[in-house]
This record gives sequence, C-alpha cells and structure tokens, in this order.
Amino acid sequence: MPEDAMPFIDLTCAQWRKAARSAQENGGCVEIAINLPGITAIRDSKDPGNGAHVVPDEAFAIFLAAAKAGRYDG
Repeated sequence: MPEDAMPFIDLTCAQWRKAARSAQENGGCVEIAINLPGITAIRDSKDPGNGAHVVPDEAFAIFLAAAKAGRYDG
C-alpha cells in the first residue's frame, strides 16, 4: 500500500445517528457515527451505501466547534 493511501476502515459496527439539525434548512441528511475508537464517520443518510468520510476525532471536534461558532455560515 502506498504511504499516502488510506487504510481500510471497517464501519460495520458503526452506530449511525442523524445530526440534530440535518434537513432543517437545506434538505441535507447527515449521519454521524462517533462510537468508533479514535475516528468519526460522516455519511449521507439518503445514500448510506455510497461510503462515508472518516476523520480523526480531533479534526471533527475542531470542525464542529467552528461550525457552532458560525464560521461556515454563509
């Protein structure tokens, strides 16, 4: 496997939940799984078979704090 390749991450044990504000304003349907050690997985609940974005817990916490602070409001 090349150095920059992502390793396979097994999401079969992921416990998905819909984000609290999902679909309230823009029709988006986001689900997250936070029960996986060290990572957070994010996917589209309308198309869960299309894969997920997987990020380290620390990166998701930084993103979430910025979103709550309005950094991405547009």
